[in-house]
Amino acid sequence: MVVYFYSLVLLLRGEQHVLVNRPGTLIRMGVLALLWGSSFLWIKIALTGLSPVQIALARTALGAAVLVVLLLAGGQRLPRDRASWGRLAFAAVFGTLIPFTLFALGEQSVDSGVAGVLNATTPLWALAIGLVLGHERKRNTARFAGLVLGFAGTLLIFAPWGRSGLAGWGALACLAAAASYAVSYTYIGRTVSGRGLSPLQMSSTQLVAATGLTAAVVPVAGLQPVHPSWQALVAVGVLGVFGTGVAFVINYRLIEDEGPTNATTVGYLLPVVSVLLGAVFLGEELNLRVVAGMVVVLVGVALTRKQPATAIVPVDREPVTTLK
Repeated sequence: MVVYFYSLVLLLRGEQHVLVNRPGTLIRMGVLALLWGSSFLWIKIALTGLSPVQIALARTALGAAVLVVLLLAGGQRLPRDRASWGRLAFAAVFGTLIPFTLFALGEQSVDSGVAGVLNATTPLWALAIGLVLGHERKRNTARFAGLVLGFAGTLLIFAPWGRSGLAGWGALACLAAAASYAVSYTYIGRTVSGRGLSPLQMSSTQLVAATGLTAAVVPVAGLQPVHPSWQALVAVGVLGVFGTGVAFVINYRLIEDEGPTNATTVGYLLPVVSVLLGAVFLGEELNLRVVAGMVVVLVGVALTRKQPATAIVPVDREPVTTLK
């Protein structure tokens, strides 16, 4: 639970001032990985009492409530122009409604750790979209090698060659959710970030819009009988407050500081968290191959953080003049 309280401290202290340099970015990525990586465990537990759409609505509404309170407490307000709401509503469809529902749907038939592994394909989807659209930032060989290595690590964890059902509907739902996240990252980086809204304003608006959109889906796909238990209620509460509300603010800051493709590399850390938590609390598989895969993932993430060397231009030595 330490990470949950620490993430709140970051927000209350003013996350935009605490985490703006490179060490801060790495801390933010680690906290976000822990929050989102544990979400797959909480989804699995919440499914014992709620349907996928009900889970998506509950976590979105709770996250929106937390962020609106933080927004107002910080003296900010939701945007009033239609353009901002339209852009963030589109982001809400691909960054909230679709993936939240599909991951819960997928976890009805796949392990929570597997869902986390499949989520790690998000950076590859984002990279492909960025290359197609021609706006990929900070290209360098080490970074691309890191993306490939990170994907290889997820394959090693998942080991599709030794399992059946890789193309089952649950796994496909998780893959589609990961691709949806990539669309959202790219769209936010191109059309939402840098338009005068703070990360808290953007994340709050997206979750408010997502709550309304998800509520509209409930009459169509979310009217299954509810069997609430204290475990399911606690799980969806943690999902809403921390895995959605707090995590969204940190995520928007990452997109603004690092660009959409760099920001998605946090997805490579999620399998490490989801697989470990699934093994410890749900009895899911954990063996030497899985541990080796997680190490490969971490190496890949380290490479994606590597920046191209700055060329040093030699200059002629001249007498130094001191200005006083």
